Amino acid sequence: MAGTGISIENGSIEIDARLLAEALDLDASEFMTLVRSGQITSVSERGVGSDEGQFRLTFFFRGKRLRLIVDRFGRQIRKTMIDFGDRPLPSNVHRRI
Repeated sequence: MAGTGISIENGSIEIDARLLAEALDLDASEFMTLVRSGQITSVSERGVGSDEGQFRLTFFFRGKRLRLIVDRFGRQIRKTMIDFGDRPLPSNVHRRI
């Protein structure tokens, strides 16, 4: 995770909890508790075609959606956060990490 907080090796993605906690406005220990309880969920997708070598990592917490686009080295290309407020996200977008 040299400097980026994201490591990608042999198809496995590892992310420093502090990076995600900060983006979701949580402290790292609170973040891990929420992950373990299933309140924070995620989806990871591998790029194809013109997006080959990139990964889209999406995290859901309450009404928030955090999305990171990273390259094969874990370097962040784009980060977006959408806060839907009190409007619930569809249940089909919530998957366990």
